[in-house]
Amino acid sequence: MFIGHFAPALIVATRPKAAGLGTLFVAAQLIDIGFAALLIPGIEAMRIVPGITAMNPMDLYQMPYTHSLLGALLWAAGFGLLVQFATKRREAAIGAALVVVSHWLLDLFVHIPDLTLSGGPPKLGLGLWNHPLVEMPLEILLTFGALLYYARRTRAHSSNLRLWILAVLLALVQAIDWFGPKEPVYSLAIPATMLAAYAVLAAAAAWTGANRRPADG
Repeated sequence: MFIGHFAPALIVATRPKAAGLGTLFVAAQLIDIGFAALLIPGIEAMRIVPGITAMNPMDLYQMPYTHSLLGALLWAAGFGLLVQFATKRREAAIGAALVVVSHWLLDLFVHIPDLTLSGGPPKLGLGLWNHPLVEMPLEILLTFGALLYYARRTRAHSSNLRLWILAVLLALVQAIDWFGPKEPVYSLAIPATMLAAYAVLAAAAAWTGANRRPADG
């Protein structure tokens, strides 16, 4: 799952005291941002194994600090504390922390068994990456259903152009992820590309959110 992780961020962003949409987009992918950062020094690890799943060739065999449930809860707590410090709003901190944890829960549906509870066996994952006719419509439904909810529960200060641009950007990066060329072997280009993509999407979300406010706020 890629852009589907942003669905909880879009829903939480409709709350009057929520953190900004850009912050919530960071929260939605914080687990993968951490994973990409830890890949670079080799603290966590992956390899390319063509055919390991029907949808992507990544063998995510060592992710104890980011893709364990315990790890996700710790990342969520840390990020929530940062949001609390920055905003002085308890509701914003709780919402952001919940968005961080949602990443692990959504991954549970799509990953093959490579997630853990605390870094060791058992390994968990329901494997929807092996069922693209289920996973792809589900991801589209989650993301654009949440985007529609966000559009209806917020109001733009001027036009909805920024929201349309964000929607097109989300569709574009997901299409590249699904149908674009895959790296034949692992290299640092993979985490670098991940970090760049998350930065662009978070910046676009911040730009979009700056032009909108909750309808009941």
